[in-house]
Amino acid sequence: MHVLARWAAHRFHYAWIVVGVVFLVLLSAAGVRATPSVLMVPLEIDPGWSRTVISTAIAINLVLYGLSGPFAAAAMQRYGLRRTVLTALTVLAAGATLSAAMNASWQLVVLWGGVIGAASGAASATLSVTVVNRWFTTHRGLAMGILTASTATGQMVFLPAMAWVVERWGWRPVTLMAASVALVALVLTALLLPERPAEVQLRPLGEAADAPAGTAVPVRNPLSAAFSALTGAVRHRDFWLLFISFFICGASTNGYIGSHFIAMCGDYGMSEVAGAGILATMGILDLVGTTLSGWLSDRFSSRVLLFWYYGLRGLALLYLPHAFGIQVLGLPLFAAFYGLDWIATVPPTVRLTNQVFGKAAAPVVFGWIFTGHQLGAATAAFGAGVLRANLGSYTMASTLSGLLCIVAAVLVLRIARPLRTAAA
Repeated sequence: MHVLARWAAHRFHYAWIVVGVVFLVLLSAAGVRATPSVLMVPLEIDPGWSRTVISTAIAINLVLYGLSGPFAAAAMQRYGLRRTVLTALTVLAAGATLSAAMNASWQLVVLWGGVIGAASGAASATLSVTVVNRWFTTHRGLAMGILTASTATGQMVFLPAMAWVVERWGWRPVTLMAASVALVALVLTALLLPERPAEVQLRPLGEAADAPAGTAVPVRNPLSAAFSALTGAVRHRDFWLLFISFFICGASTNGYIGSHFIAMCGDYGMSEVAGAGILATMGILDLVGTTLSGWLSDRFSSRVLLFWYYGLRGLALLYLPHAFGIQVLGLPLFAAFYGLDWIATVPPTVRLTNQVFGKAAAPVVFGWIFTGHQLGAATAAFGAGVLRANLGSYTMASTLSGLLCIVAAVLVLRIARPLRTAAA
């Protein structure tokens, strides 16, 4: 790392290499975590597990992915960022490998719901916040936008390939493919990710040479640190507005579209590869949209940005049930509209969290806000499965998701009002 840092010194700040490494870690973890969405239909056929059971496993995965986030952020402060991420990636690889031998539905729930869901929390948005706050004084929004885009980009990279493997060799090889992805991310982390800028004799990007050293975060037990942050945060109205709006964000992205879109396409006679291809296209567009969102959040009001993001996403979801019936521009129009907006909400939400709670506390507090995101995702993943099983289509689920986004667009305008907000 020191050699690479010296090579980069005369070209660009090592912080951008850190962003690249963490982007690949998050991208890999997203690919592993999203694997059950490709397997939903194959697992219904062989070994014959119900969509409700599979949706339950996905819902547990999403809850634990979010719930473990604040504890992972606290563990990064206590035990170190590298050690925490390496441990999580090892567990992801082991869980995915073991799942190749599944022969009962409870094993799906335990491995993909419990083990992989919990380990994923260390490779989530809380990791992005921790890295950006450690390595950047300027360009934080841009860096956060790039890292946030990794989730949907993971779908772009892996889901079509996984769907192709499923169609030819079945679902078991896909789990080993996911394990291999986690191992590659583990090696990159071990080789290229320093703990802090000082480890490679640098200051955070944009920090003046004569700037005083930042205040050290107290080293505390991760459990007490996470719950202490939650106890302080819940007293703020802005925490609940951020939490509720992010709950709706998770319900309308990871939980619904991320988990059910491929199966939804199957209802209209499309193959897993075709559905995954559309999802991948949205991932490409999200890479552009979320990176642009980060750039915009450095320059414009985060509340106003969130208002437009949630409002436009709501309109896209209300349009979705009609998209399959429009021959030429139906799904492409939805993919373009929704893809650009997929998780563009994260950079402005992180910026508002920093404004309200401060840079030092923000990673753990955002971990709890992100828990809201994943609780929403889990609710939608399970609820959409139940609605589909009982009503025979996803139309009601799409409509409810769209209406919730319209509600979120109104709520976010009250977050961190100017008279109550400290400078970022």
